[in-house]
Amino acid sequence: MPDSSKKKKIAILTGGGDAPGLNAVIYALVRACHNTMDCEVIGYKFGYRGLYNNDFMALNRQSTSGILHKGGTILFNSNKDNLFDYTVMENGVAVKKDVSDVAVQNMKNEGVDALVILGGDGTLTSARDFARKGVNVIGVPKTIDNDLPATDVTFGFDTAVNIVTENLGRLHTTAESHHRVMVVEVMGRSAGWICLHAGIAGSAIDSGQGSSGSFRH
Repeated sequence: MPDSSKKKKIAILTGGGDAPGLNAVIYALVRACHNTMDCEVIGYKFGYRGLYNNDFMALNRQSTSGILHKGGTILFNSNKDNLFDYTVMENGVAVKKDVSDVAVQNMKNEGVDALVILGGDGTLTSARDFARKGVNVIGVPKTIDNDLPATDVTFGFDTAVNIVTENLGRLHTTAESHHRVMVVEVMGRSAGWICLHAGIAGSAIDSGQGSSGSFRH
């Protein structure tokens, strides 16, 4: 029977490209685990590559102090390490192999009870596949596009809107000085939330006298 007195161990990794708020999520997860659930927390470095190489660091109040406002991720990341189709060297030749069982065994050896994965489409597709192999997975969608159903705001969206709004304010003076209409293209993939929110906040759609602006997604 499992030992119910054993302290739970939670692992975290960040995959794909960086985005605003990754460190803030790590910070919040670590404090929730320590303060509410009394869990031990480790973080795998460089996304799934760290999971394969068993490369991790302890995450506690000390190691996550002061990261809340920092961009990027203290765990680093990688957007090309799919452990279900991973490049390994065999006899001097690069070949693609499914090495996911190595990652699963690494977690078992470390006593990991659950894996929290911060990532986008590719990263969370692998998260789904690890869940199918019996790993307890919690997926945290990483998208500044705010395009996740049943979710009010995804982390990073607010920062993206603020950055676009700030730069729109700078463009207004140039547009007005030269009496021009400027087209600003922003990120958002197939969703237009950054465009809409920043466009309204930055007066990009203001058609009043003395102001020139336009925006598109």
